[in-house]
Amino acid sequence: MQGRSGDSGPRRPVTLDDVARQAGVSQPTASRVLNGSSRKVAESYRERVLQAARELGYTPNLPAQAMARGTSRTIALVISLISDPYFSAMAAEIMKQAEAIGLHVSIAVTERQADRELDLVRELRGQQPRAIILAGTGYVDPPSEEQLVEELNRYQETGGRVVLISRSDLPFETVDFDNHHGARQLARELAGLGYRRCLVLGSGTPLLSMQQRVEGFVEGLVEAGVADAGERVHYPGFSWAGAREFVLGLGADELSGLQLVFAVTDDMALGALSGLRERGLRIPEDISVAGFDDITTLRDVVPKLTTVHVALNAVAEEAVYRATTTDDPLTRRTVPAYPVLRASTPAL
Repeated sequence: MQGRSGDSGPRRPVTLDDVARQAGVSQPTASRVLNGSSRKVAESYRERVLQAARELGYTPNLPAQAMARGTSRTIALVISLISDPYFSAMAAEIMKQAEAIGLHVSIAVTERQADRELDLVRELRGQQPRAIILAGTGYVDPPSEEQLVEELNRYQETGGRVVLISRSDLPFETVDFDNHHGARQLARELAGLGYRRCLVLGSGTPLLSMQQRVEGFVEGLVEAGVADAGERVHYPGFSWAGAREFVLGLGADELSGLQLVFAVTDDMALGALSGLRERGLRIPEDISVAGFDDITTLRDVVPKLTTVHVALNAVAEEAVYRATTTDDPLTRRTVPAYPVLRASTPAL
């Protein structure tokens, strides 16, 4: 049997040369049979090659062949957390857009760890997908940025494409939505409803897009005449539980003077809302709540949550287009994000 290093040793991978030798044909002929070439091969040679491949247990490297022919049908999506409502909705939209053009999506999760993101990209390079979409939020001070850029550049040199979603920390094709402007506009509209004493819940994890939302919201309040807006910014754990625990730990004097809690994600806003209710406060009669993202689960929330809407379908459509196009120039597109005022923030 070809392809063994010894009866007691491990198998080495069976190569195309092994198949060609067993079939008694040239390596190019074996390749045409097994790799789907459009060039015709005599039926007798074809049968010999296929028989040799079966006998040797030869398996083609399909990802490598697909990348070499530019026909890989897989897009690799790298996201922060699959349990996060925003990222699960983003993944669903990207899968929908990809399937519409006959592509598949594989998902890798970083758990918001920069080193894990780097390791995943290295693994994906070996799998050679058609494109890599990074939808996890970038860090304020990324610890592995140079290495990540190097890995992604190597991947692009082999013919793959890299697309970023909502992060401006890396020099690749980017589909963005305006975190700063969306939060700023929300603050201005809430100030127009009479809100002045607003608690801002940012992210205890130093994520760039979350910091942009904090800065945008504070800026909008300052523009509306709330000079001390930046004094009530806090950075709890970046989760539903983190926001809830922070609210439960607030001093009674600080809580009693508040008119509104703004959280940088809807998930955190819902955690804050839960904590406020546990403390005996009614929403919005005693205090108002607002978030950011407009996740689909808000449909079941009472009262309806004021938030900033992000058109994930438009973001996903643009990302998949850029992942599959042959255009070369590095470009950035910003999808609008805009406030949606609902029952959780009535006029004061």
